[in-house]
Formats: sequence, C-alpha cells, structure tokens
Amino acid sequence: MTATELRSIYRGYLCCLNAQDWARLSDFLHDAVVHNGRPFGVQGYRAMLENDFERIPDLHFHAELLVCEPPFVAARLEFQCSPKGEFLGLQLNGRTVSFAENIVYQFESGKIWAVWSVLDKTAIEQQLS
Repeated sequence: MTATELRSIYRGYLCCLNAQDWARLSDFLHDAVVHNGRPFGVQGYRAMLENDFERIPDLHFHAELLVCEPPFVAARLEFQCSPKGEFLGLQLNGRTVSFAENIVYQFESGKIWAVWSVLDKTAIEQQLS
C-alpha cells in the first residue's frame, strides 16, 4: 500500500468512529487486531470504543498530525470533550477538557492490525489545577 492509500483508509476509519458506524468497523480492523499489546479482535475493539463513547458522549476523533510510512500510520489526535464521571483516574464529571492521543497503527492487508496508544493525561491534570 502507498502512503496515499493508507492516509485515505485511515481518514475513512476516523469517519467510521465519529459516526459510530460499528457495522463498518470490520472494514478497517484486522480480525486479530491488537491494542497496546493486548489481543482484542474486532468485537473487543468495538466494545472498547462503545465504552469510550458511553463515557464520553461528545467524543470526536480529529487528526491534528498524520504521518504515513507504509505499513505504519502515526497520528496525534486532538480531543476536546466532556467525560462523564471518572476518566483516567481523574474526576471530571462532565467538565470539558482538551488533550491529545499519540497513536501508531500497523496495517496488514489494508486493515489495522496493531495499535499503540498513549493519552496525554498530564494535559488534563494541568487543566484541573
């Protein structure tokens, strides 16, 4: 796959997430998708995302930075949202916060096979102080 093709697939994936179009999730995820070293499979990954949207109803994925080097895509995702209750061990209770997620994806056969993700918890902590 070329960088242009990966970029297009990844943008489609973000649109799928933002639309919460869970029926299409398997179009983007490999059957054996792994997240931060844990095997999830498509159903486990979907459950994780559904839980994220339940806890953060205004969740919206926006790629601030996107780098494609086949078979990898690296992104810095920007979020401004209002998590309910506790999030990352912090009591937010609907307070609006901004933070980033630094994430790397490895593609296999045109689908996301592995994901490595780190959330910027420090940015949220600074907003709470």
